[in-house]
Amino acid sequence: MPPSVGKATPLARVSHRWIALFAVAWLGLWMAQLTPFQLVLPEQINDWLGIGDSVDAENWQRSVVVFGIVSGVSALFALAAFPLTGSLSDRTSSRFGRRRPWIACGAVLFAGGLVGLGLQHTVVGITAFWCVTLTGFCAAAAALTALISDQVPVNQRGVVSSWVSAPQAIGVIVGIGLVAALGWGHLPTYTLIAILLLILVLPFVVTVDDPPVSSTLAPLTPRTVLSELWVSPRKHPDFGWTLLGRILVNVGNALGTSLLFFFLQFGLHRDDPESDMIVVTAAYMVFVIIGALASGAVSDRIGRRKPFVLAAGLLQGLAAICISIVANLPTTMVAAALLGAGYGAFLGVDQALATQVLPDAEHNGQDLGIMNIAMAVPQALGPLIGAGVVVATGGFTGLFVVSAIFGIAGGLSVLLVRSVR
Repeated sequence: MPPSVGKATPLARVSHRWIALFAVAWLGLWMAQLTPFQLVLPEQINDWLGIGDSVDAENWQRSVVVFGIVSGVSALFALAAFPLTGSLSDRTSSRFGRRRPWIACGAVLFAGGLVGLGLQHTVVGITAFWCVTLTGFCAAAAALTALISDQVPVNQRGVVSSWVSAPQAIGVIVGIGLVAALGWGHLPTYTLIAILLLILVLPFVVTVDDPPVSSTLAPLTPRTVLSELWVSPRKHPDFGWTLLGRILVNVGNALGTSLLFFFLQFGLHRDDPESDMIVVTAAYMVFVIIGALASGAVSDRIGRRKPFVLAAGLLQGLAAICISIVANLPTTMVAAALLGAGYGAFLGVDQALATQVLPDAEHNGQDLGIMNIAMAVPQALGPLIGAGVVVATGGFTGLFVVSAIFGIAGGLSVLLVRSVR
C-alpha cells in the first residue's frame, strides 16, 4: 500500500528501500552541487584569473572576491527557485505525480548547467551557468524534501531527514576524491559529475510511488507568488524561529567551509592545498555522517529535536573559535571534526523539525521551499560574506570568529520554538 498523500499527516511508515533510494538521490544532488562549489569552481576561477599558488595578497583576495560574487549572484536565483518550484509542485496534477516531474526536470537542468559550466572561459559565463546549475538543484531538492511531508510519518522523519544529510558528506568525499584522482580538465570533470548525478537520481524517480493529486490551490500568478512567499512570523512564530535558526546555522557553517580551499592555499600556505582539502574535508564529512545518523535516530526515539540543534550550534561555535586561535593544519583537522559533528547533529533533525512547523499541509512544497532557502542561500552567500570579512580584516581569523557567532546564535534561536520539543 502506498504511503499516504494529501492533507492528512502520513501514518504508514516508508520502507527501507524507499529510504535507500531517497538517500541515493540526495547523494547525487549533493555530490553534483558541493564538489564544484568546494573545489572545481574555485579552481576554474583561479585559472580564469591566472592565479596559481601565489601568496600575493592582492591576487588571492581578488580570487576570493570573484568567487564570492559568483556565488552571491547564484543566491538570488536560489531565493526565487526554491519557493517557486515548491509552489508549482504543490499545484502539479500530472499522471506522473506532483513531485516526481520536478525531481526529474530539476536533475536534467542541473546536469545541463554543469556541462555548460565546463565550457565557460569568462566570469560572466561562469556566473550564468552556475546560476542555471543551482536553479536545477533547487527544483529537485524542493520536490524531494516535500515528499518527506507527503509520505513520511512524524516518528520516522528524524531517520529520513538524516538521509538527506549524510549523503551530503559522502557526496563531497567521493566527488572531491574522484576529481583529485582523475586530474581532468574542467569540461570532462563537470560532464562526469553531471552523468553521475542523473544515474543516482534516476532509480528514485522511476520507482517512487507518487500518485496524482488534484490541487485545490488557486492558479499561480505573480500576485499569488508574492503573497505565498510570505509566512507571517507573528501568526506562525514556530515557523519563523525555525527559519531563523536554519539561516544562522547555515551561514555559520558556510563561513567555516566555503573558503576552505583558499584558507589552505593562502592562509596556511600549504604546498598541496588540493590534497589537504581532501583530508580536511574527509575529517569533516565523517563526523557529519556520524552526527546526522545518530541525532536523527535518537531524536525519533526520544521525540525531541531542539536539544540537538542547540548542541549543533555550540559545537560549530567551538570549532570556529579553535581555528581562529591556532591556525595550522592539525588544528584545522580538529576544528573540521567539531564542525562536522555539530553540523551533522543539526542536519539530522533540522528537516524533521521543519516539517513539524509547517503552517498549511496544502502548501508543503511551497513552505518547505521557503525553508530550503535557508539552506541554499546562506551557502551561496557564504563566500560573498566571507570575502568581505577576509578583505576587511586582511586574513581568515575574523572569518572564523564571525562563523562562531552565527553558529551559536542559530542554536539558541531554535529554543524559542514552542510546538516541538
